[in-house]
Amino acid sequence: MDDERPALEELRWLLERDERIEAVLTCDSATEALRLLQERGVDAVFLDIRMPGLSGVDLARVLSRFRTPPPVVFVTAHDDSAVDAFELGAVDYVLKPVREARLGEAVRRVVGARAGVPPVADDDIAVELGGVTRFVPRSSVGYVEAQGDYARLHTAAGSHLVRVPLTTLEEEWKDAGFVRIHRSLLVALQHVQEVRMDGGRCTVVVGGTHLGVSRRHTRELRDLLVRRARPGTAGRG
Repeated sequence: MDDERPALEELRWLLERDERIEAVLTCDSATEALRLLQERGVDAVFLDIRMPGLSGVDLARVLSRFRTPPPVVFVTAHDDSAVDAFELGAVDYVLKPVREARLGEAVRRVVGARAGVPPVADDDIAVELGGVTRFVPRSSVGYVEAQGDYARLHTAAGSHLVRVPLTTLEEEWKDAGFVRIHRSLLVALQHVQEVRMDGGRCTVVVGGTHLGVSRRHTRELRDLLVRRARPGTAGRG
């Protein structure tokens, strides 16, 4: 539901293109949506944050008190309510303009939520900037740099400082393909574009950035990349 008719029709069109969705009902306000939801059950609710009357967050609070609350996905141009949304148990938070692939991921999370399966395909990391909390997909992180007791996540869109030590991320993200290449650096293997050897020194290229690999990590990194690239070895330990 959305109070902007063009945006609402665009969202409806995108959802109807998804073969996992049988039907889409639309409303122009949270009040109208609440009336509809009290009359019939739905599998999920996609709603905006700012609407006349009840806001999307207000409606989500009401829905959370239903005997069987439907999964909620926020689709909005405003990122300043993300924390409230996830505290209310929202399945996802999609920013406008909506990309079809991103919306498809939200639908996948809805399907998982209805089946009782937690979203494990791609963890979101909460980052703060100027009082605003954003959620960055881990898959977008090319490398991580230690900064004292903090870590800086580097993505194609920029960098984000998080209050987590590099050693903690190394342990928690190793199964997602992140490996240590230096005492102050982790890289995502999937984002490594090149490995270069020059005079016995190894560097990797991630997103156009050249990163030095320490001698003690060079052999392990090259072995990992070779195993990853070799046909028939994907997923082997």
